[in-house]
Amino acid sequence: MNTKTVVYEASYRDQLVDIWYRAVCRTHHFLTKEDIEFYKNMVKNEALSAVEVWMEINEKKEPVGFIGLDGTKIEMLFVDPEYHGKGIGSRLLEHAERKYGPNLKVDVNEQNEGAHAFYKRYGFVQTGRSELDGSGRPFPLLHLDLQR
Repeated sequence: MNTKTVVYEASYRDQLVDIWYRAVCRTHHFLTKEDIEFYKNMVKNEALSAVEVWMEINEKKEPVGFIGLDGTKIEMLFVDPEYHGKGIGSRLLEHAERKYGPNLKVDVNEQNEGAHAFYKRYGFVQTGRSELDGSGRPFPLLHLDLQR
């Protein structure tokens, strides 16, 4: 597969929200439909414009994944479920590491075992835990730091 990492353009917003939604429905089984709608509105109306976003696009110039960064903090990383397991997430992490160095940090939902395993394979280790997520909801977060 031939993809490349490019800077986010607002014209892709709806496509990224769709990737986010389909990925969350596939991986965040602990969320209710109401929870998903709450977070979807945040992604659509706030989150994408609040961070530095990079997209992985395919040959047709369609986004297949994206990463949102606040400096060395990964605020979001989502890959189209049709592209899971094809290296898209790793390429986005590599881009972040090239740009900001090896001191990357990320919070991952404790119940999202697949994401936790993905980050662990990449070299992240748990450095803390919070009972609530960033919105104050009862979805525990694991705080991970990249350790090279």
